[in-house]
Amino acid sequence: MRGILLFLAGTLGVIIMSSVLLYEDEGEVITIGASTGPFSDMVNFALKPPLEEMGYSVEIIEYTDYVQPNNALHNGDLDANLYQNILFMEDFNEENGTDLEALVQVPTAPMGLYSGEYDSIEAIENGSEVALPLDPVNASRGFLTLQDAGLITISEDANTFAIEEADITANNKNLEFVFQDAGQLPRSVDQIGLSLVPGNFALASGMDLNDALGLEVMNEYVRNQVVMNASDTDSALADDLVEAVQSDYFESVIDEDFEGFDKPEEEE
Repeated sequence: MRGILLFLAGTLGVIIMSSVLLYEDEGEVITIGASTGPFSDMVNFALKPPLEEMGYSVEIIEYTDYVQPNNALHNGDLDANLYQNILFMEDFNEENGTDLEALVQVPTAPMGLYSGEYDSIEAIENGSEVALPLDPVNASRGFLTLQDAGLITISEDANTFAIEEADITANNKNLEFVFQDAGQLPRSVDQIGLSLVPGNFALASGMDLNDALGLEVMNEYVRNQVVMNASDTDSALADDLVEAVQSDYFESVIDEDFEGFDKPEEEE
């Protein structure tokens, strides 16, 4: 009997030590949420490897909506997420009483002016219809993209994030504006002939950013961010996430696999 007990005790000790060593080999487990598509790919292929080099074990959870990843972060089910710009995050905080904070910008797929009818901006006919996103922020991005393409001029007094048709001081080709839900915009490339499509919807529809007649010149307010709870932004993990995003490995993956993405100024 004594021999059996010693054997069982020894076996239990081996199991415990093996579990401890396995945990140590895995490193600290962190969970990052991301929207399905290019940003979950970015976490998986560009962000995860340098974090693993630092000793973390990275789990990635994909989301198909824009509410769950912030709720999961706020509730502690995620350590960070990657899918939103700072304007969306600030609105979410205000509406939901959360305290989320942007940590670092990442390269982001820009909005583009696409056409199934014209092969250049110069070829656009007078009086053409152009589809824009329905919500004010993305509609403003669309108007600014049209201005960058030389098609319209916007008043200097206009609110950058709430531009309206009344703010247009020159419409060089007498474009007619059609406002649609963002999910409809890829189809409008052919249905209407001209459409301003946010980058994530373009990529999700199999479109190529390089096919756009013109791409948005982005700023820090509309680039996506790595986001954490404000209480965690002074942590070692926060520092390591920033270091990973700013690493040479991360940049090399972006350059190779995310062609056409707009980079934050510090990475250019």
